[in-house]
Amino acid sequence: MNKPEKLPQRVRFEADGTVSIATGKVELGQGISTALAQIAADELGVDLSKVRILPASTEYSPDEGVTSGSLSIQDGGKALRQACAELRGRAEKPAAEYTIVGSNAPRSDLPGKFAGRASYVQDMVLPGMLQARVIRPPRPFGKLISIPDHPGLVRDGSFVAVLAEREEEAIAAAKKLSAKAVWSDGPATPQDIYAWLKDHVAESKVAKEKADPAAKARGVKRVQAEYHKPFICHASIGPSCALAWLKEDRLEVWSHTQGIFGLRQEIAMVLRMPEEKVIVRHAEGAGCYGHNGADDVALDAALIARLSKGRPVRLQWTREDEFAWEPYGPAMVVALQASLDGEGNIVSWRHDLWSNGHTHRPGRGDKPVLIAAAELAQPFERGPAVDPPLPSGGAQRNAVPGYEFPDFQVMHHYVREAPVHGSSLRSLGAFGNVFAIESFMDELADGDPIGFRLKHLKDPRGRAVLEEAVRKSNWNSWKKSEGRGRGIAYARYKNIGAYCAVVAEVEASGAELRVTRLVAAVDVGLAVNPDGVINQVEGGCVQATSWALKEEWRPGAVSWEDYPILRFSEAPPVEVVVLKNTFPSLGAGECTMGPAVAAIANALHDALGVRVRKLPLTAENIANA
Repeated sequence: MNKPEKLPQRVRFEADGTVSIATGKVELGQGISTALAQIAADELGVDLSKVRILPASTEYSPDEGVTSGSLSIQDGGKALRQACAELRGRAEKPAAEYTIVGSNAPRSDLPGKFAGRASYVQDMVLPGMLQARVIRPPRPFGKLISIPDHPGLVRDGSFVAVLAEREEEAIAAAKKLSAKAVWSDGPATPQDIYAWLKDHVAESKVAKEKADPAAKARGVKRVQAEYHKPFICHASIGPSCALAWLKEDRLEVWSHTQGIFGLRQEIAMVLRMPEEKVIVRHAEGAGCYGHNGADDVALDAALIARLSKGRPVRLQWTREDEFAWEPYGPAMVVALQASLDGEGNIVSWRHDLWSNGHTHRPGRGDKPVLIAAAELAQPFERGPAVDPPLPSGGAQRNAVPGYEFPDFQVMHHYVREAPVHGSSLRSLGAFGNVFAIESFMDELADGDPIGFRLKHLKDPRGRAVLEEAVRKSNWNSWKKSEGRGRGIAYARYKNIGAYCAVVAEVEASGAELRVTRLVAAVDVGLAVNPDGVINQVEGGCVQATSWALKEEWRPGAVSWEDYPILRFSEAPPVEVVVLKNTFPSLGAGECTMGPAVAAIANALHDALGVRVRKLPLTAENIANA
């Protein structure tokens, strides 16, 4: 069964009185299963405990694209509400009649995890299952020249893996074979990635502009600056894993992918199978917040299953595999220029950005994008990473200023060639663009970061979150002291999503920076599960702090020593205010990333008088600034 009729897909009443909900959105640790169950329970008029969210599967789920971009509630929740209302044969309930939506509900996915029950794809066991490990070159895109024969070795061109009955046997064999394999050298990673990006532009185009020559002519002062964002790893605590089972002409794959249908399309393409013969079932993995190694390991497992003589295969990537082969969040260069009139108003703005595409997910084109496709004896040409158009955007997400400037231009310099494997990471280009824009706004503000922003911000909901962050943080009673600083930043995610303002407080001793407090005010419209929104914003603030202070991928990074992340002892306290209203619901997961890093950078400047325009804000980069 490929695509059943609409309502049986989404909602089914069971004989035991429960309601089964099929959705194309998947649980990634963000609590989406609980929020969707709240929407269905409210619209159907049943108790929340009666609603069951089914694991997403290409067998019965609606194709809702990818669980990304903070769109699960905004789009998936809306579609589910419409389906439930249609099933009841009446119009959707008005917000005033909601009794479950808008209330705090305990996460349905957490009790089993707290109890240590099998909850993840890594925990799955299939009958007669073999354990597998992949063997890859020390440098990306190298080709296999030779490898010794070994029991359980399977190979298709430069794609190599080893199979064993027990996992420790597969690990030992892979280690032994990796030491003896001979590979050709892949291309070297550029030493200066930012100069490399500027030298490898494939296409430059205007992303958006508004021309007002008269306003531009009023400029009496011009300011410019350039900002750098490095490659960043997803750094999921649990390395990626997948299971695959080829039963005659039917392939089943279990994966923690964010997009079951796109993954199915790519697997079918690479294995040259009809799509209807491939079933992809979602099983939870470690939270990823972006396109990590889940899809790549799933294709690996599918290829190995084709060589395992009918037995199911479990492929677990190692920590080294994850760091070396997952898609990284792409590096970015952002150059900004502004003209101000005699009263300090911005009358002209120019934004130039250089980056690879930020979307390299499977199922988006007629060429595969996952790494194994190019390693086969009959290799596929890999499609390039691309960017969706605005307002969603990829590299250019949030590059269009959220303030009212009479004259502006945003130029996108797309780099097609990629030195490493890159794809979507939480908030995509918004992280780099908001870091640059909000740092630059502080540079232009002449000591009045609040008043300067409000002077150029006309959206009343944007002004409200900014003012609430100021109030909640006690901004006006701040006591300045040596080595301490505070900063603020604001953005509306994708210019169409949730509003967020963040105030950061930091302490700097020498060149070492510590974030001591974050205050975030957000407007997500009607909050389906307010506690879930707070969880998402808190998590986003902590992850953004880690990116801001520590994270930068470098060639050869294969461990936590090579790629440090924020420790529990370094995580700042986070205070969240969710503004209440009944506007349509918006996603909360990604709105805080850009404002948090920019607020931290602005607080660093307040503490030390140093403007650091290159992330992360390490001792080395602070000293260089």
